[in-house]
Parts: sequence; C-alpha cells; structure tokens
Amino acid sequence: MIGLISATAAGAAARDRLAAAWPDRTRVYEGPVKEAVRAAFAECEQLVCFLATGAVVRLLAPLLAGKAADPGVVCVDEGGRFAVALLGGHGGGANELAREVGASLGAEPVVTTATDAVGLPGLDTLGLPYEGAVAAVSRALLDGEPVALAAEVAWPLPPLPVADEGAYTIRVTDQDAVPGEREVLLRPPSLVVGVGASRGAPAEEVLGLVEGALREAGLSARSVGELATVDAKAGEPGIVAAAERLGVPLVTYSAEELAGVEVPNPSAAPLAAVGTPSVAEAAALLRGGELLVPKRKSAMATCAVVRRPARGRLAVVGLGPGARDLLTPRAAAELRRASVVVGLDQYVDQIRDLLRPGTRVLESGLGAEEERARTAVAQARAGHAVALIGSGDAGVYAMASPALAEASDDIDVVGVPGVTAALAAGAILGAPLGHDHVSISLSDLHTPWEVIERRVRAAAEADLVVTFYNPRSRGRDWQLPKALAILAGHREPATPVGVVRNASRPDESSRVTTLAELDAATVDMMTVVTVGNTATRIVAGRMVTPRGYRWQASREEPK
Repeated sequence: MIGLISATAAGAAARDRLAAAWPDRTRVYEGPVKEAVRAAFAECEQLVCFLATGAVVRLLAPLLAGKAADPGVVCVDEGGRFAVALLGGHGGGANELAREVGASLGAEPVVTTATDAVGLPGLDTLGLPYEGAVAAVSRALLDGEPVALAAEVAWPLPPLPVADEGAYTIRVTDQDAVPGEREVLLRPPSLVVGVGASRGAPAEEVLGLVEGALREAGLSARSVGELATVDAKAGEPGIVAAAERLGVPLVTYSAEELAGVEVPNPSAAPLAAVGTPSVAEAAALLRGGELLVPKRKSAMATCAVVRRPARGRLAVVGLGPGARDLLTPRAAAELRRASVVVGLDQYVDQIRDLLRPGTRVLESGLGAEEERARTAVAQARAGHAVALIGSGDAGVYAMASPALAEASDDIDVVGVPGVTAALAAGAILGAPLGHDHVSISLSDLHTPWEVIERRVRAAAEADLVVTFYNPRSRGRDWQLPKALAILAGHREPATPVGVVRNASRPDESSRVTTLAELDAATVDMMTVVTVGNTATRIVAGRMVTPRGYRWQASREEPK
C-alpha cells in the first residue's frame, strides 16, 4: 500500500488526483502531518508526501531503521513539477515509484541513485537474491573500473558493463559460497528440488532433508526456484510448509507424467502408493536438467535436486513508425532490460540512445531477416535476455514471424506491440480505417504474385479499405499499378486514396488523391498507400470511412 500525505490545498489536490488514479494501491492519511507520516511509515510499503523535501527529512529522521526495512518515499513539490525519490530508491522501490508518480501527475521524476542516474541496473534490483559488496562493486561499475562477470550458471541478466577479468567480480552461482571482499554473488533460481513424503510427514523432517541434501552438495538454498511433487501430495502439510519456509512455489505433476520420466532410482513403493515408480527424482527432472543430488531418503520423506538450464528470454519488440513519442513505454522497458539487441542497422540507430551501458548490439543490413531471427533465438537459447527489434509492430510484415518459426519451447518469448505503419498513416490521413479494412504487402520476394493478386481481388470484391505495404521499389514497379487496376474494376474513379511517406518521421509527407489520379511513379518503399472503399469520403481534406451501422440508417426520429 502507498500512503499519501499532504499539508496544503494544492498538495491535497495533487494527492487526490493520484488517489483517484490508483484507488487500489493508495491510502490517504489525514490529520496533522507529523502523525500522518508516522502512521503511514509504519503501515505502508511506500509513501508519497506532497511536502517539501526538507520537512520530510526532518519528519522521517527519527523513524529510520535501515535500507532493508524502511519504505520507499517520494516527495512531490507544491507546484507538482517534480517527483523526488527521497528514500529507499532501490530496496523501497522509490525510484520506480517516482517515475510512476511523474507519469500519472505530469511531474518530472528526480532520481539521484548513481546507477539509475546513468542507466545502470542496480545489482540489488535484478530480482535475484544477492550477497556481498554491492556498494563497492556498483561503485567500480560507475567509475569504469574493470568488473568481471563470472557466470557459473547461465542466466538472463540485464546489460552490465563487465569484462572477462577485473579486480571486482559479479558471480552468478548456485553454489553455497562466501563472497570475497570485492565480490557480489547473484543467486539465480536454478535449482529444483523434487520431494515425496509419506502421509503426515513433519515439515521439519521434509525441510531438514532438503537443506541437508543441498548443504552436502555445496548448493545454496537461496537458488532453489521451486519444490516439485506428485499431484496426490499437493496438500500434504509437511511438503506445503517446507515450500513456504523456503519461500518457493510448490509445483505438482500427475502420476502419469512422472511415470514417463526415466530416473536412476525407481521404486515399487511410490508406484503402489501414488501410481508412479518415482516422485522426487521424476518431479525434479520432468522439465529437464542435470541431476545433482539423486534420491535421498529420511524416515518419511525423499528428495532429489536438479539444476535446470536457464531459460533465455526473447522479446520481439515493435518500435513503431519512427517517432520517439510513438515508441511505447513497454518497448522502451524491454530495450533497457535486454543484454543483447538484434536488429536492422537503421532501426538500431533509432533507439541506440535508449540502450543501457554494456548492451551487446548485433546489427545487420537489409535482406538478412532470417539470419537476424536465427541469431536472436540462438542468443536466447544461450541464456541471454534478447530484444529483436522491428519497425511498426514486429508481428506485422516484420520479425516476429521468422523468429517464432525458429523458436521452440526452450525459451521464453514475449511480444511487444507497436504502432503500425497503417495506423500511423491512417491517423495522418483522417479516419480511412473506420470500417473493415485489410493490409496487403505487394512485395513478391517471399509471396508469389498470383497469391497477392488473388488477395487484392478478394479485398476489392469484399469492398474493404486496403492499405498497401511495400508498394513499389526500383526493381518492382508494376505491382502497384496492377493492384490499383484490380480495385478500379470495383470502385469509382473518384474513390479517395491516401499516400503517406515516412509517417511520423521528420521528413513525413502526405496527400489525398483519387484512384484515377494517383501516379504510381511517385510511390516508393517508404510509402503506405491506403485506398478507400465505396463509402469512403473526403471531408475537409481528410479521408473518412463511415462506420455504417445499420441502426444508424433505420433508427426512428424521436417523437
């Protein structure tokens, strides 16, 4: 919960705007400011104070316990111009809260945490348990000193400006190790513990067996990602309690699924009890991995430990038509998250300034689409966080389809939508897509012209508004006239046609003409051509396609 505190009428107005925007996340604290701050500090995970920073500092000083326990605090000034992350930038989430408050209230977020200020991800904000000299290693990263990345376990991390060797080290490991003086240990959730238990097995026995197995194998309990067992044991109190104490989810599988897993130590006892010859080993191995600890037994429980390979992450990101303000916040966040960015060189140039230090960029020229898709998938399979970028929406005549055709279920894939060229052009032209419409690419490099022509003819007969992508190039100059001729067989010569070149970019140009008057020679590959249907009209110089609901024509006038 986020506590909201204000002292003035202007502060209360901004406070109430935020409360209205986030009704389920916020609680307003009324009354004297000192008591309100004290109550919110004790009861909330975060605070937004519509007060001067100096006043908030004095009010908070007696309440501070330490960065691990204190809530995140953001101050908003009287004029609502700035949202200042004052306390708990990382641990309390104040840095991100300042950005959210700024976006909601139109204020400028002010973040002074050194790593955030220069675009470096904080080592304590990666979502992984950590140990060691976070401040010293972070300072080395900021100062440009060589920091080595020792990835004993491959895991998708955000970009970090690391080297092969250095006086400081970031070590990604699931080993039960003690960090050195200049070392940070990051604990990925790479371990899966399979467990089985007799009815009524005490939680202490299950937990003791698991912790003992990890300890003897030299593995860290902080890298356990989940406990796994058979469905029949989903409610077994000892197993449920062990998962809760370890702070990990309990995942269950059917006996049939487990029976299909080949294990080194099958047994007749679980086969008779729950229908599978293995519970602990099979549950740990079901989704693949390396068996580190074969089945171990206590009086009433069994366990086994598996290290699963890291699942890389592939984000297929649409950059929009080109203008920075049409790049979605989600796309920008994925670019900051990715340690590897793959894309067409000219698209990489558009967003290079958004990439964090240490991001590895793999760029190539036109015609290498399938190679880029294979590269992106291969990087994700190697355990990296990858962003594969494309213009517009990556799923529309772009990189999503070749990438997903290459990807299998061994990586996580995320699609990030973008504003398409058709939508950007439509907004410039007016409202040409107000009713049913279709987009057709006229490039026959990958699709036979006979197929394209059949689609154009079907759109013409169906009276659909048509947006042509890839309409004309130096080597393909006849396809657009042919497609327009097909449409002309079903539409009047005065049918409106919109032509937009480089939509949303600095050299954007557009015009509205007609089907009869369009000169195809003025169109190139940077152009989108939108042909209206039989209802499309030009109103005040803009293309408008009425929605045309039947009730609009048949409704009765009020009596």
